[in-house]
Amino acid sequence: MLELEHGFRIVDVYARLAPDGSTAEFGRRTITPDRLEREMHQAGITRSIVFPPASAETSYVAPNNGVARRSVDRPFVAVARINGTEGTDTSVTGRFRNAISTRREFHTTPEDVEKYAYDDRFHGFVIDATVDGYPDEDVLATLEDVGLPVIVRGGVDAPPETLATTLLERSFPVVVAHFGGHPLEHSRMHEMVDLLDDYDDCYLETSFVRYRDLLERALLEHPDRVLFGSGAPACHPDVAVMEILTLDVSEDKLWRAFSKNACRVFEGLAPDGNA
Repeated sequence: MLELEHGFRIVDVYARLAPDGSTAEFGRRTITPDRLEREMHQAGITRSIVFPPASAETSYVAPNNGVARRSVDRPFVAVARINGTEGTDTSVTGRFRNAISTRREFHTTPEDVEKYAYDDRFHGFVIDATVDGYPDEDVLATLEDVGLPVIVRGGVDAPPETLATTLLERSFPVVVAHFGGHPLEHSRMHEMVDLLDDYDDCYLETSFVRYRDLLERALLEHPDRVLFGSGAPACHPDVAVMEILTLDVSEDKLWRAFSKNACRVFEGLAPDGNA
């Protein structure tokens, strides 16, 4: 794809990175850290939040460390993927299962959270509730203690109302990926925008949000709460950037979405950040 030309400083809060540096499968595409870096540069993205893919019943210690190593000397800012014992099923059976669930050897512990938080290689956390589950109360309390931002994949299995009761009432910043409606759940995305009125430390990330009306609505109503995410490598960063550039909003709101908002939430994305 052609290299984009624009006058914005762009930072990206949602990109996956192969933890071991080898090629990683994403559908039929393969991509290496070097290629991801080139594609980000091509799109004019100066820094990117990166994390390993989700994997069921797997300890994330090694993948997180692999991503941190692959971020050295690259414009990548690593966040640690974590998991938990709480499932996404909100039925009576699901709530009972959560009540009796116990942490297993691959689950993230409060001690893991503290290690990541005080390791200057990591700048926050990420959860895919569908695969990773939700953290238990002890882990959530430790997340509140350390206060780093948490990115959570929103979607049909992690709807806005569930995110509100499990994460949004906590004291740490929460970045809801895909406007909380992946894949393309228009009504859920609108619900997530509505929730911004109630939760001051909640932010929305733009990857895979293909509806112009939703993106424009969020930027017009909550210009300080929208963060650009590319969704790379599943989506080419050029495409994600163009979707924002073509919105009918002011240049100031584009600056906020592309960099100003994200730099407030993730210090490592700032021009002088320690990435």
